[in-house]
Parts: sequence; structure tokens; C-alpha cells
Amino acid sequence: MTTDSGQDKFRRKALQVLDAQARILPYVHRLPAETVALPDAQGRILAGQVTSPHPYPHFRRSGMDGFAILSRDTAGCGANHPVLLEVVDEIPCGFLPSVPLTPGTAARIMTGAKVPDEADAVVMFEMTETVRQDGKTYIRLVREIEPGKNITPVGLELAAGEVILEPGRKLGAGEISVLATFGIDRVAVIKRPRIAIFSTGSELLAIGEPLQDGRIRNSNAYMLASQVKEVGAEPVVLEAIPDDLELARQRVRTAFADYDAVVTTGGVSVGDFDIMADLVSGGDVEMLFNKVTMRPGSVTTAAVKDGKLLFALSGNPGACFVGFELYVRPAIGRMLGVPQPFLPEVTAELARPYPKINNFTRYVRGRLEVREGKLYAYPAELDESSVMITIKDSDALIVIPPSSEPKEAGEMVTVLKLPGGSV
Repeated sequence: MTTDSGQDKFRRKALQVLDAQARILPYVHRLPAETVALPDAQGRILAGQVTSPHPYPHFRRSGMDGFAILSRDTAGCGANHPVLLEVVDEIPCGFLPSVPLTPGTAARIMTGAKVPDEADAVVMFEMTETVRQDGKTYIRLVREIEPGKNITPVGLELAAGEVILEPGRKLGAGEISVLATFGIDRVAVIKRPRIAIFSTGSELLAIGEPLQDGRIRNSNAYMLASQVKEVGAEPVVLEAIPDDLELARQRVRTAFADYDAVVTTGGVSVGDFDIMADLVSGGDVEMLFNKVTMRPGSVTTAAVKDGKLLFALSGNPGACFVGFELYVRPAIGRMLGVPQPFLPEVTAELARPYPKINNFTRYVRGRLEVREGKLYAYPAELDESSVMITIKDSDALIVIPPSSEPKEAGEMVTVLKLPGGSV
């Protein structure tokens, strides 16, 4: 006889992917900010707008090694009418001019050094000839030099008060360089969400355990931890849960108290030992959805407790991977204040046929390639929910809408770009 709880597990109302995503987002809020030292800000998400406290560069600097001059001294200069300018100063980087320039004089200057206030041009060293006479050093010029030549003006890159970085920006090498340039040694970033991860199933082995017949290693937890890190959150892999509903309830309750969100893998189907399906249908949590019109991962489930989200993903690695990218990634992105938390969409030409048909939308692992200016999408040869190996070779999810006909090569498809892809 089928129990009431068993019947409940089969009564699943399938949502469209966009509807399922929409049910999650109202429960996701940006986490507070914290201030960290600049070297520790790598990979973090900026909490507030940063403006330039001064122009950059803040002084006129030389664009090359040469001589700072008054350009009017070269008026009419040519091969038949050379000009001699007396060298009266030398300005290395980090030093200031020591004497003012007057008509008929020049200053030896290095790349990046401050240009004398009186000078309005720098002539490159290779365009000059050094002449020594009467105990003095001169440079000889045989062409006119226009005003502003080889001088980087004040504020060329940024004016004072100009916006440097907007909130929600991920801080990489370029952003760190800009902040350091303006003397910003501490920066406000969004706190990293702490995400609890655990797998369910008595068949799971720890990754360090010897292989046993009929059991598999707990690889999904480590895949999820890597995906969580990639988004910018802090994963915490907890001990796997055997097929014990009360133990699962207790572990989930504890995880809700200690972490910003909970992600589980396994136990969401409709079998007798699928404990997460039972847990989310109980009174401990409010279920948001437990079926989505997608392959793989149609049994992907989400629930909420005390304003915190639980994502119960499939135990199949392909479905677990896709479920994270479609639901967990945008939720974490919202916690971090990322302006666009969803995978970016592009349109590509299907490079080879995709024969499978289905009533649900398929998110097919694949790779992108640019040839002769066109973007092509190659579906993975093996894209079943249980297949793990093609995840490492994929940089995209190819969206195949419901259809009773196979997709032919040459058809245009929507593609979701996975992070880290080269295209």
C-alpha cells in the first residue's frame, strides 16, 4: 500500500525555469558589507561606489626619455636652420625640476617624471644630437616640435571626483591596481555568504575511502564547493547524511542556523529512500517548488525556512551541476549584490544535430567555438543526467526547447555561457 507521504512525493506541480527562479529571488537579500585590506580584496564584490579623490595623473608627466623644452624655441627649425638649446637641468622619476626653464634652455627628463611648469613639449632623446661647447651642454634639433608633444596632461585618465568603480564589481587585478593608485588601502566589500553543502545517501563514500562494490564516492559535494567558490561565496562541506529522515531534519535545521543557505545533493526523487523529498514536504520548511520543466534535473527542489533558502539538487552529477547554475548561482549572486547574477545568454549556431526530443526544455552541456566570425555550439556526446565526465569539457549550456523533432545542425539556439569559458 502506498502511504500518504508517498503519494505526496508524486504530486508534483512542474514550474517553468523562469517561474522557479522568480520564486527564489524574493527570499534573497544582499549581505552587509565589511572592510578588508586591499591585498585581501582580490575576487571580492565591491560594496559601494568609489570615486577618484584626485585627478590621474595629478601632475604633467613625460611620455618618454628626452628633453623638456619650450616648443616656441623650435619655430622655423629645420635641417638648414638647426636650433641649439642649453641643457640646464636633469629630472629623474620622482624628482622635481630644480631650475625654471627660460627661452633657449631644455631639461633632460626621464619617462614618467614631472615636466617643468614652463615646458610645453618633450622631444624624444633619439631626435636630438648632443653638442658640448664652451663648457656647456646643448641639444641640437633639426625639426619643429609641436606644443603638447609627449606630455601626459593632468587628469588624462580620470578627473577628480569621477566614478572609478561601481558597487557589485568583482575586484580583479585591474581594479586592485586602480584602488592602489588612488591610495585606497582598505575597501568595503560584501561579506561572503557561507553556504552549507551536504550529500544524502547511504551509498556514498568519502573521497579518501577505498572503492567498494555498489557504492560511489561523494564527488558532488566537492563539485558544488567549487561552484560556490567560483561565484564568490564560502562553501562548507558537511558530513554526508545516510538515508535517515530524522537525522536529515536535524542536520538541515542546524545548517539553517549556522549558514546563509543550504545546498544538498541527492534524495529528491520519488523513491522510498529519497529523504529530501520527504523533508521539504513536511512542516519544517516552506516548499517553493519541487519540480521544474527541465532536463536534466526536473526534480530540483527549493524551500525556505526563516528567510533562508534550501536548494535540494539531484544526486545525478549532470543534473546537480545544471541545477546549481540555474538556481543557486543567481541566489548567491543576489546575496553579493552582483547586478547580473544569471548566466549570460548568447545565440549560436548548432554545430551538429541534437537528436533527443522531450516535453521539457533541455539544458545540454556543450562547448562554444568561434569560426570565421560565427559562434557555434557543440552539444556534448554524452549529456545524460548521470554522466559526470563531460562537465569538465563544457563551457556552455545549450538550451533545447520542447520539441517533437530533433534539432538539426545549422539551427540557431540560445546558449548560457558558463564561467571560465574562452569565448
